[in-house]
Amino acid sequence: MSPPPVLQSPPSRIGKGLERLAIVLVSLALTIGVIALLSGGLLAGRDDPGLSTGQTGPGTAFGDQGDRHLTAGAPRPHYDSSPPTSGPHVPVAVTRDRAQLSDDQVLEALEVGDVVLMYGSPSPPAQLAALARSQAGTFTPALAATGQAVILARRPGTDGITALAWAHLLRARSAADPALRGFAQYWLGRGATASDTRPSS
Repeated sequence: MSPPPVLQSPPSRIGKGLERLAIVLVSLALTIGVIALLSGGLLAGRDDPGLSTGQTGPGTAFGDQGDRHLTAGAPRPHYDSSPPTSGPHVPVAVTRDRAQLSDDQVLEALEVGDVVLMYGSPSPPAQLAALARSQAGTFTPALAATGQAVILARRPGTDGITALAWAHLLRARSAADPALRGFAQYWLGRGATASDTRPSS
């Protein structure tokens, strides 16, 4: 008499479920990898080492030193650029342009999103004034407070034009340099990141 046939048990449902889950996870990982590759990789948008890892754009990027507000007379940090483009400061509003601004005024303006164009002559070059008007209109303190002003600032000793935005700086030989327009267009209204934590007052 022949032995009874051996019956094989069907594959368990748990095993099939794990197999399907593994397939989904592998597919998801491959999809993320393809998207990262097509978008320039995970390091896309990174600046040079030691420079800002935030927004990239026209000009030289500097490390974001934060926008903490100081009280009058408080010690200042060592800023990583001259003039400074970010860092702790006393919040002093800009009430007029075409004047010499303190570092506190410059940093407050940059923090809210204004672009500052510095020149060394007693009055701004005509092309620079025209550029400021074309990008943001006529300066008013209210416009500057909203971060939508291109502020002309006299800074004795400035060679050519120095354009400033939050954590970014561009030096131009003259007001005719077309890079100034691109800098102002790109950075106007951006300001400091919202991630900085300020002490409660």
